[in-house]
Amino acid sequence: MSTATASMKECIENCQECQTTCADMLTSHCLSEGGDHVEQTHVKLMLDCIAACAACVDFMSRNSDHHAHYCKACAAICKACADSCKKVGNMDKCVECCRKCHESCSSMAA
Repeated sequence: MSTATASMKECIENCQECQTTCADMLTSHCLSEGGDHVEQTHVKLMLDCIAACAACVDFMSRNSDHHAHYCKACAAICKACADSCKKVGNMDKCVECCRKCHESCSSMAA
């Protein structure tokens, strides 16, 4: 990955953190909380966020010419996930990592 820029490396790290944090929060927090935490739209959004972050890491790790397309989608999904996690409540870790990932993916998509 020597061709990756510093901002790309930071974005990869943010995506990895977001992917693992959302997966952990979904399985260890949301499932045990129940209620709004397991509402279908929220769970699907969290799963989309996990998958989008994984795809971004994959495309950026191999310096694909198409990584910007995935970063643009990931940024939008992470923003929506952060908003949903904020609305559901008691998911500050998720909100924070999703917003950080949204910012770095937005800059990689430009």
